[in-house]
Amino acid sequence: MKTRAAVLGEMGLPQPYAQSQPLQVREVDLDAPGPGEVLVEVAAAGLCHSDLSVINGSRPRVMPMVMGHEGAGIVRALGEGVTELAVDDHVVFSFVPMCGRCEYCAIGRPALCERGNRANGTGALLTGSRRFHNGLDTKLHHHLGVSSFSHFTVAAQESLVRVDADLPLEKAALFGCAVITGVGAVLNTARVEPGTGVVVFGLGGVGLSAVMGARATGANPIVAVDLVASKLELAQRMGATHVVNAGAGDVVASVREITKGGAAYAIETVGNERVLAQAYAATGRGGTTVTVGLPDPSRQLSIQAVSLVAEERVVRGSYMGSAVPRRDVPRYIAMYRAGLLPVDLLVSRTIGLEEINSAFDALQRGEVVRQVLRF
Repeated sequence: MKTRAAVLGEMGLPQPYAQSQPLQVREVDLDAPGPGEVLVEVAAAGLCHSDLSVINGSRPRVMPMVMGHEGAGIVRALGEGVTELAVDDHVVFSFVPMCGRCEYCAIGRPALCERGNRANGTGALLTGSRRFHNGLDTKLHHHLGVSSFSHFTVAAQESLVRVDADLPLEKAALFGCAVITGVGAVLNTARVEPGTGVVVFGLGGVGLSAVMGARATGANPIVAVDLVASKLELAQRMGATHVVNAGAGDVVASVREITKGGAAYAIETVGNERVLAQAYAATGRGGTTVTVGLPDPSRQLSIQAVSLVAEERVVRGSYMGSAVPRRDVPRYIAMYRAGLLPVDLLVSRTIGLEEINSAFDALQRGEVVRQVLRF
């Protein structure tokens, strides 16, 4: 079949992307789903900094690639052997497919799935297939097994989580990355306790989701840090008790003053090693720093080594919110329905596929939180 998709042919083109057009919107061929695979009509997809990291080349992937990793849609066809889903099911994508059989899946850490991450690194589905192509010979790679910037896509059944059909798909899409990553960093990775101080550095979709998660746990105070005044205001609407403008004064000193000696938990979502060092410095004795952002692979973190022992500090990475998607996506949707996670506030605007390059310019400039692509 034919589908319209945003294809990245070359990383590292100059900004503004509205001029250099790294994402080419074109009609491509999509094969029918093979064994264990599912054809999904994508209804909505979120634009995320992880996509931007591939576009600008700081997160290298194999090219050419149909982009997008956060999304939701409707099952339209099943490959042989698919037993977990049915036609017309509504689904949210999981950007790490969970094989269910490797060591990490067996111990409840599917975000580290060996087979899933290996497939993601090669641009293939968990099954090893590539279903997009230009004509008969040129295969197009899949982004994180999802490729949600395509009206139709094929994914392994292990990359899909069924959700209730009454949840609007433009809202459901956000649970596939922003919410599961930010809320998961608080609930699964940090395991924040009620009444403890939390600081969140960076207020994009993931950072604001971390603020929501901290409020849902009963954390106090909740400090939100960013350079953009509108995002600081939004963080307060989402549950932050205090805000700090990162461009005004000593950020670490401000956080330590608000939290009376340092936060118990710091969540860093920027993907910048200097900000991560600030987040570490803003925690108190016994504090835990959780990093969610993805810095350029060449960057190194420098911290006071002795403080890890003398102050019993902890630094932890959190990929996909340390989530079990088939457990956590429904759980976080239930929290949203209960009024605990104001996910609606994440959406800055909706766009069409033809606007995608200029939308990534807006994301790079920090003007937006989550832009949702509607088909």
